[in-house]
Amino acid sequence: MNAVPEAYHGVWQRTLLRLSDGTEDTTTRVFWLQSAHLHADLRIPDPTPKLPFERAAQAGFAGLTEATSGRCQWHRIIDFHPDSGTDIGNMQFVSSDEVHESALDGSYLEIWRRLPDSCGPIAETWLQSADGSGRQACLLRAGDYFMFAADRPVRLGRGRSLSEYLQHDCARSAEHLLGCELTFGRIQGGERPWQILFSTLAAATGGLFSVPADPARWDALPVAWLGIYPPENGWRPTSLPRLQHLTTETLV
Repeated sequence: MNAVPEAYHGVWQRTLLRLSDGTEDTTTRVFWLQSAHLHADLRIPDPTPKLPFERAAQAGFAGLTEATSGRCQWHRIIDFHPDSGTDIGNMQFVSSDEVHESALDGSYLEIWRRLPDSCGPIAETWLQSADGSGRQACLLRAGDYFMFAADRPVRLGRGRSLSEYLQHDCARSAEHLLGCELTFGRIQGGERPWQILFSTLAAATGGLFSVPADPARWDALPVAWLGIYPPENGWRPTSLPRLQHLTTETLV
């Protein structure tokens, strides 16, 4: 798979969503970290949801990115929602630090601005559960920012929405159903090193991420027990997923 052009590397904060009916959103906290091959995206409404059914309004995903200078496709491998569909946008760089994303059918416009402290070293690690459960995760870096994404502890099918699972699946706890973790933070520039700024897991926000290590030695970071819900036998680094194993769709 080709590397994503360097123009996309960094952390992009969405400043505007405008739908074709004129509806606008400028309050949802949306951050997209793009590395050489992988992306992670986190979307937290304001005010921050607290109750389980409110937290279903959150969103986030991570996976492989296919990109050209004018179009981008985000192949979602980890997704807070069981099936949020295909994600392809037309991309127009207004400047090196501002890009406008528009839907192929014209249904939305998103304006993204790159965070200055995200310019710098780019790193990416794909993780797989060591217990054979098939869970996946990734840890990404762009400059002074990091994002961690991990599958929820329970597997959800694609035929029902997350809200439907919360309403009808009494056999599994709401916390496990909502346990797909998307965590965004600062490595050094926060109040404390590896500080979590926002997360789909409300209890994690404001806390410290469990990587007390030198980010300059990315390949040696202790990744086995990352996140709130690590697998029973921990995570292990693995090769990046292959695009042909995910979808037959191609970027056009």
